[in-house]
Amino acid sequence: MLRSKNDDSSAKKLVVLALGGNALQKKGEKGTVYEQFANTRESMKPVVELMKKNYNFVITHGNGPQVGAVMLMVDKARDEVPETPLGIADAMTCGSMGYMIEQSLQNIMIKAGIWRNVVTIPAQIIVDPNDPSIKNPTKPIGKFYSEEEAKKLESDKGWVMKNDANRGYRRYVASPYPLDIVEKDAIKSLISQNYVVVTGGGGGIPVYYEKDKTLEGIDCVIDKDLATMKIALAVNADTLVIVTGVNRVAVNFGKPNQEEFSRMTLAQARYYLAAGEFPPGSMGPKIQAAIEFVQANPNNRVVITDIACLPEALEGKQGTTIVAY
Repeated sequence: MLRSKNDDSSAKKLVVLALGGNALQKKGEKGTVYEQFANTRESMKPVVELMKKNYNFVITHGNGPQVGAVMLMVDKARDEVPETPLGIADAMTCGSMGYMIEQSLQNIMIKAGIWRNVVTIPAQIIVDPNDPSIKNPTKPIGKFYSEEEAKKLESDKGWVMKNDANRGYRRYVASPYPLDIVEKDAIKSLISQNYVVVTGGGGGIPVYYEKDKTLEGIDCVIDKDLATMKIALAVNADTLVIVTGVNRVAVNFGKPNQEEFSRMTLAQARYYLAAGEFPPGSMGPKIQAAIEFVQANPNNRVVITDIACLPEALEGKQGTTIVAY
């Protein structure tokens, strides 16, 4: 196989990269495998360009539309095959989407004449089974519905349906806070061997500890950005990049007085989050993850941008960089 020019893993600049939903499935698409592969290939091109500049990556990704589609298939086939619980659907999308990212990345590297080993780890993420969010679903999954369709689904299936940032109605499920990563030592070991690691897909696979310290799954979806932040802290990265559908973070979004930030301090991020500028269903979790990551170490930084601007954003020329002060 091809080898990168510099295989000294100690010289790599480690970035934990969280891919948003737009990086794999764009608004208005049906979400076919062909569309998702095409989007994934486009998303991996700037990643490979950065590999040429000696960056290494841990890559995470969202799975809201994909896990929602799996659960819709489960619902339609419940009379034909045994039902698949949400926790298992989380694991399924970790594997299937990890495969798309792996193969897309490998093929682009081959064409670019470089090589890094890539591996997907479907990570188990520890949560508290008594987390208050279990009784208050806050995480949207699946497709968008009209208000009329949402009311029917609530009545017929008992789903919790909410308006998602005025884009339509979606099914909402529990989203407990991530506490730890079961496979963190394996992830760190692979990074030290110069692997690109794809992990924490869709926020990872939610599990909790029983009284005898054994692990048990739980049917919920962990926020991808918060889980990614925990992974970044676990692997001692100092740069966390959150890819979303906009180039920069803004306040008064969509209004005549909209203000974009190329740089935002921890104090500003806290202030605007508390002021309600960042909705829970969109930018809110990203800013919360950024706050916690920078609070953990004042040398840490978070970059929020879209995938096309990724190389420039890491150099501070695009996107929003969130820093301690």
